[in-house]
Amino acid sequence: MSKSDKINVAVIGATGYTGLDLIFLLSKHKKINIKYLCATKNLGKKISFFDKRIKKKLPYLTSINKINWSNLDLVILSLPNGQAQKIIKKTYHRYKNLRFIDLSADFRISNAKFYKKIYNIKHKAEPLIKKSLYSIPELNGKEIQKYRIISNPGCYPTSIQIPLVPLINKNLINPNEIIIDSKSGYSGAGKNLEKKFNHKNLYSSIFAYSTKNHRHIFEIDQQILKLTKRNINFSFNPYLLPTFRGILTTIYISAKKNKSAKEIRDYLHNYYKKSKFIKILKLNSPLGSGNVLNTNNCEISICETRRKNKYIIFSAIDNLVKGASGQAIQNMNILYNFPEKQGLE
Repeated sequence: MSKSDKINVAVIGATGYTGLDLIFLLSKHKKINIKYLCATKNLGKKISFFDKRIKKKLPYLTSINKINWSNLDLVILSLPNGQAQKIIKKTYHRYKNLRFIDLSADFRISNAKFYKKIYNIKHKAEPLIKKSLYSIPELNGKEIQKYRIISNPGCYPTSIQIPLVPLINKNLINPNEIIIDSKSGYSGAGKNLEKKFNHKNLYSSIFAYSTKNHRHIFEIDQQILKLTKRNINFSFNPYLLPTFRGILTTIYISAKKNKSAKEIRDYLHNYYKKSKFIKILKLNSPLGSGNVLNTNNCEISICETRRKNKYIIFSAIDNLVKGASGQAIQNMNILYNFPEKQGLE
């Protein structure tokens, strides 16, 4: 850490949707000195050219080859899958004090063979997977401080694990009767949206996709098994919405032992009562993504249905903040013992 009690940070992958949100938030953080903003195109340009919200004077866009790694405390990577692992492999052992937060899927999957199967990429830094931590801060606590590589979770899995993990651990719901659908703004697909989706009326329609094998299914399976020691059987379907940001996840559950919706809601409320960003609403509250946009909050509502012991959990986050850049900063704050809400107020 620098003498000024600030940490020197490089952001690699600065001009994507997530990178820009990340830089906007970091630019307001009192403990951060942004040393490098790296990209592969538009080198020499100001970052404000891409995002008018960013008012602070920051370094011009530069190539990763210009980085003086010994002058950094933290590298945050917001790159396509397969790229962060190469950079971390080259620098992890040489620069012993350097830490990394990766927003891609490169360190989310604990088995390199499984990673290759899911992403069709051979992992280039397999020994480092065991030295990384997949981190939703509310579910990991101070464990983050033991690691130099922090893997930021996917946006869908974040909205799903926050309500489900405590309920499965407490044995309040049937782990074999879970149906999940998640609706996301199109920013979740990145700036290459039109290459990934070509359905009719892309920007004015709802589209269901990847019903059988969405990549995040495997991440959810892995983490719930790790955190609860239980396998769950669930169906998952994602939807693309004609709105820029935000996720609303709907989880259909069956309660155990005639547990009421109120008991489930109250348990979650008590579980997260000290959490800075998790908001458990009153029973049967209607919920959308509107309140959480541009925040690091996750709002959760438990609702009754007309069927006994059958309830619905609604979970709303901003996919670019709590689902990506905001959660990265939250992880960073815990990693360096900064106030957890610093830069995220």
